[in-house]
Parts: sequence; C-alpha cells; structure tokens
Amino acid sequence: MTDKKHIGNKGEELAVNFLFANGYDVLHRNYRIRRAEVDIIAKHNSHLVFFEVKTRKNVDYGYPEAFVSEAQQERIHSVAEEYVINIGWKGEIRFDILAIVWDGSNEPIIEHFEDAF
Repeated sequence: MTDKKHIGNKGEELAVNFLFANGYDVLHRNYRIRRAEVDIIAKHNSHLVFFEVKTRKNVDYGYPEAFVSEAQQERIHSVAEEYVINIGWKGEIRFDILAIVWDGSNEPIIEHFEDAF
C-alpha cells in the first residue's frame, strides 16, 4: 500500500471516529455508484450528509479542503441524487468536507466544513 493510500485510509478512519463522537450515524463508507464514490454517508438529526474526506500530511501545498474539485463535487452530487431516490429519502441533505491534517505522529487536526458545496 502506498503512503498516500495509507494516509487516505487512516484519514477516513479518523473521520468516522470524529463523526461518531459528534452524534452522526454513519450509514456507508466508500459508497460507489458506477465510477463515482462518496467517502461517507451519515445521518445527523434530520439531515442526510454526504462527506468528502481529504487528508494531508501537512499544508505545504495547500489545505485539504481546497482539493475538492468541481468535477468531484459534481460526481458526489450525482451519487447523492441516485442514493436519495433509491432509499426514498424525503428529508434535508447536505454536502460536507472533513479536512484532516495528520502526519502520523501527532494528534490529527480535523476541520468540519458544513454545507461546503
């Protein structure tokens, strides 16, 4: 496993723990429809939340949240649209980013951006 893949997997693990600690009910991880994927789908109060998780070892080249491209946002929206139809969801939905900076040694810094896109 590459270092980048390892950091990404660990970031998603940290994200799930963060969400549980903050009252979210994680429904799916790495939910895929065709070639598009959502990192985490969770319920929180009356919202169904679609999360993109971005993890970086440092911010030398920019903050993690800045790396969610428009094309990626469109793919996440398409997965969300199909998912909502498939489960018959009638409530509110939201698209959030969990930005994690973690070098593997210190405590991770986790920022939650609600309604990010």
